[in-house]
Amino acid sequence: MSKKNEEKVVVITGASSGLGAATARHLAANGAIVVLAARRADRIQALAEELGGDEKAIAVETDVTDLQQVQRLVDTAVERYGRVDVMINNAGLMQQSPLEACKVDEWDNMIDVNIKGVLYGIAAVLPQMKKQKSGHIINVSSVAGHKVTPSGSVYCATKHAVRAISEGLRSEVKPYNMRTTIISPGAVDTELPSHITHEQSHAGINEYYQQVAIAPESFARAVAFAMEQPEDVDINEILFRPTKQEL
Repeated sequence: MSKKNEEKVVVITGASSGLGAATARHLAANGAIVVLAARRADRIQALAEELGGDEKAIAVETDVTDLQQVQRLVDTAVERYGRVDVMINNAGLMQQSPLEACKVDEWDNMIDVNIKGVLYGIAAVLPQMKKQKSGHIINVSSVAGHKVTPSGSVYCATKHAVRAISEGLRSEVKPYNMRTTIISPGAVDTELPSHITHEQSHAGINEYYQQVAIAPESFARAVAFAMEQPEDVDINEILFRPTKQEL
């Protein structure tokens, strides 16, 4: 295994399952120090203990829709390890439904988690990375950030927003020797489809994922690839899909 990410301090939101948990395991196996954030405290605490605990992994219960909690997450990482090398804004929701279903609460949920959660992660970590004159912010978009699908209008809008925010960030942080990466996965086998409450949309997505979805370790490898490049190389975007995925 590559050791280029060894001893890097990596904060990961949405670390209790799926992409976040797989990435934590992959990076920890390569020697990184991981700071795990999610609302499900029991899950991230168990994962931190699995990965070595204390010196190698800590868990910080965090709701990314609360700026104060996200700031506490970053502050905890800095207090414990002295710096943050990588911030992975991974927490996300996919609650697909036709607009005519008017699931306004779910629209609000996705805007709060998928957009504000990313912005809060940036706001919390950017001052520290500016101070360090180094750092890497990785924001998670989606194939849905490149295409708009029926029943996916609001979800797709949030993931398009992540790409726009990330590109703006990239252009602004050059004076601070920082790097930025957008990672846009296709269908990956995670809990994401379980958030869908619209019955027809849920059935369609589940059937599709059963046919084509790939393991979350695919995402973890993409993260590691972006991180392990030489400091003068900035991988700005990775878009990947299952080989079988047409969309």
